[in-house]
Amino acid sequence: MTTPEETAAAGQLACLLEVSAPKPGNVSPDRHFHDTRYEDFLASAIAIGPALAAAGSRPLGVTILAAVEATVRWTRSNTNLGIVLLLAPLARAAQRDNASLRDRVGSVLMETTVADAAAVYTAIRRARPGGLGASASEDVAGAPSCSLRDAMALAADRDSVAREYATDFATTFEIGAPALRAARSTGLDWTDATVETYLHILAAIPDTLIARKLGGEVAADVSRSAREVEEAGGVRTEAGRRAIDAFDLALRTPSNARNPGTTADLTCAALFVVILEGSWPR
Repeated sequence: MTTPEETAAAGQLACLLEVSAPKPGNVSPDRHFHDTRYEDFLASAIAIGPALAAAGSRPLGVTILAAVEATVRWTRSNTNLGIVLLLAPLARAAQRDNASLRDRVGSVLMETTVADAAAVYTAIRRARPGGLGASASEDVAGAPSCSLRDAMALAADRDSVAREYATDFATTFEIGAPALRAARSTGLDWTDATVETYLHILAAIPDTLIARKLGGEVAADVSRSAREVEEAGGVRTEAGRRAIDAFDLALRTPSNARNPGTTADLTCAALFVVILEGSWPR
């Protein structure tokens, strides 16, 4: 179990590490989007700290809405909706004890209510994410009639963040966090380990933000490219680093449509889990 202060610090640190690592196709130092700068992500990382600290003492939906409201006071566009949706259940679970972190996350998700879903719908509308589209049932433009977990389950086939709610964070605990631990155990620093984790997740799971904007074939092609970068050595070889640079150029477009933003969110969740479980050097 972590204290509220430790939870907030771990969440802020995870966000800062994630955005500071030069992940192909994403914002990082000296690599900005036309509507969002690196500094916007720094501000949003700090802004969500109080909401994460309070996650153990108030409903999940309230935490998510509070984090989004704090973010929009400091940033110009949606920088972290996916991150907030992922980190909030983890933060709530971290402030409990008597089970593994993943088991605690499962309990948090099972306890969600219609009121949680309503608060999250408000948060999503407030953040105004791109590529959201419409849904035939439980659309965020209306009022929910089921729990937050059930609402997320309805979107699990088209959104990797929603899928985490339906699977007790399977990608985070089974793919992301193990990849990050393995990278760190072989001596990679946090920056390179973050990039390697990101590539590993993207190679395994097509990015659903890209899929919603450009279609499943494009998303699958991006994942194939990530696997090719891994096969070239990724951050561990000179050829791999050249492949990373080429991959980054291929993903950058004026509209940011090829941005694997959901993969970046999942990478942040993996960082949060690994830090919460004691891997940050003291």
